[in-house]
Amino acid sequence: MNRDGLVQRRSAVREASDSVSKDAQNSDERKCDRDEDIEDGDSKETRLTLMEEVLLLGLKDKEGYTSFWNDCISSGLRGCILIELAIRGRIELEKAGMRRKSLLNRKLLIKSDTPTGDVLLDEALKHMKETDPPETVQSWIEYLSGETWNPLKLRYQLKNVRERLAKNLVEKGVLTTEKQNFLLFDMTTHPLTDNVAKSRLVKKVQDAVLGKWVNDPHRMDKRLLALIFLAHASDVLENAFAPLNDDDYELAMKRVRELIDLDFETESMKQNTNETVWAVFAAFTK
Repeated sequence: MNRDGLVQRRSAVREASDSVSKDAQNSDERKCDRDEDIEDGDSKETRLTLMEEVLLLGLKDKEGYTSFWNDCISSGLRGCILIELAIRGRIELEKAGMRRKSLLNRKLLIKSDTPTGDVLLDEALKHMKETDPPETVQSWIEYLSGETWNPLKLRYQLKNVRERLAKNLVEKGVLTTEKQNFLLFDMTTHPLTDNVAKSRLVKKVQDAVLGKWVNDPHRMDKRLLALIFLAHASDVLENAFAPLNDDDYELAMKRVRELIDLDFETESMKQNTNETVWAVFAAFTK
């Protein structure tokens, strides 16, 4: 028997198998990224990330800044970042195990460290990759927000997130940049310039809980479902419902409450779902 030939054949088979596995993973990533590109038929210039959509809902159209009283949007935007990474196939929850760990007790794992092309997402992904042992969804929301008592974790804070997202929206032609004087200081603001993009976003949110309501979160687009949850968590969802008449407003809020009151543990165990998305929802409603 030609043992050398057998060893070479086994090595070749193993290499081929590894290659197929890597190609499959790259294909999944490309599919996830491609799925991000196919959204509502938007043109490339006005296609927005989940973070940008939540910020846009929170910005005052003419003034170009978020409410000074809103202290929820900071952590909400970090939740958006985690969901974006999950939907794009970069992160996942560890397995539940035999004792069935709860969503909030399971660690976030790197599924792929391939860059997404978005600076904020890639910065967060880099932090997660460098962290050992892994951390939970709740911990990462706190770390990325800078809301932690652990001084060693402060280096994970993503800084100037709102300003960086606003600049993205300026580059996409949705906002513009101005300087405004507030008595004691000057502030850079980003008023709305593309009313069509904002109107389309507001209509999409309204339709999701009114005309196009499907009464089943698993039949809703994951991104749209996440937008409703995170806009609510960021205290900006009412901005989308403000133009509605009283009856539609009550119905919309009733359906949002139905989504928020779901048993996230149960929903995360259903077929074709993304556990990380449900874990983020759970982190904001615990």
